[in-house]
Amino acid sequence: MAAANAHYYATRDPLGAAGDFTTAPEISQMFGELIGAWAADQWDRAGRPAVAWVELGPGRGTLSADALRVMARADLTPPVHLVETSATLRAAQAERLPGATWHDSLNTLPEDVPLLVVANEFFDALPIRQLVRRADAWHERLVACQDTLFVPIAGATVPDTIVPPALRDAAPGAVIETSPAGVAVMADLAARIVAQGGAALVVDYGYEGPAIGDTLQAVRAHAFANPFEAPGEQDLTAHVDLATLGLVATASGARCEGPVGQGAFLRALGIDQRAAALGERVTQDRDRLVEQMGELFKVIAVTHDQWPRPAGFA
Repeated sequence: MAAANAHYYATRDPLGAAGDFTTAPEISQMFGELIGAWAADQWDRAGRPAVAWVELGPGRGTLSADALRVMARADLTPPVHLVETSATLRAAQAERLPGATWHDSLNTLPEDVPLLVVANEFFDALPIRQLVRRADAWHERLVACQDTLFVPIAGATVPDTIVPPALRDAAPGAVIETSPAGVAVMADLAARIVAQGGAALVVDYGYEGPAIGDTLQAVRAHAFANPFEAPGEQDLTAHVDLATLGLVATASGARCEGPVGQGAFLRALGIDQRAAALGERVTQDRDRLVEQMGELFKVIAVTHDQWPRPAGFA
C-alpha cells in the first residue's frame, strides 16, 4: 500500500473531475474558510503567540489557501509549512501558496513555535496491516503475486494477545485493521504539540474502534475499483480508527476532543450562516459536506493542555 500510493501520488494530480476523487476543500471554499476561522479562534484565545501553519497532505493547496485568507482577516499570517512528497502536487501547491516551505516528513517542521496543524484525508492513505480470522486462529493477511495478479492470502498465525479482547472470538473471515504508520505520525504530532504548544485538527472518514471490518479500497475515475489491481495507478485508502488516534494523542500527554461527525463540526462552526451569505449556489455544496459526508467523515482535535478548548466540539 505504501509503495503503490507513493508511485500514484508522485505521478499525477488525482483531484477533480479529470482525476480519481474529490476532497472537501475542492467541493467548496466554505470548508477551508471554516477551518481557517477555527485556527484563528484557537490562536486568538491562546494569546496570539507566534505560530506556524502546517498542513499534512495538502493536495492542491486549496484548503490552506482558503484558510489563510480567513486567518489574515484576524491578523494571523503565519509562515506556511506543507508536508508533501509529490513533486506534481508541490507544483500545484506553489501556485496557491507562494513562499511555503515543503517537508518530506514531520521531522523537519519548526521546533521553536506552537503549531497549527490540519490533516484532511491524510491518515486514510497511510499503509495498514490486516489480521484475518480463520477457523484455527488469527493470521496476518499478506499479498501474493500469481503470474501478474496480486491476491490477498492468510499468512502466519498471530497470538490472540495482540487482538482486542472483545474481538478475539469473531467468526471466521473477520478482518481487523491497524495502522502502525498512522499511530507513529500521531505520536510524533502529539509530542510536538506537547513540547511546543498549538493544536491539530484531523478530518477523515473512519470509525471509533476497535472494530471488525475490511475497509481497504481503491478509487479510480470516481468509482470503486479492485485494490489489488493496477498497483500504483489508483488511490488506495482505508477507514481511519479515530478513537485509536485520540488514545495515542492522550498517551503522549496532549488533550483530545472528539471524534465528532464532520456535519456536526461544520454546523457548530457556522457553515449554515456562511452558506446563506454566499447564496443559493452553494446549497448543494453545503449539503454534500454536512449531510452526505457528515457522519462518515469525523473530526478530532489534539491540543496542548494549556491551550483553550477548541470550537466545534460539544
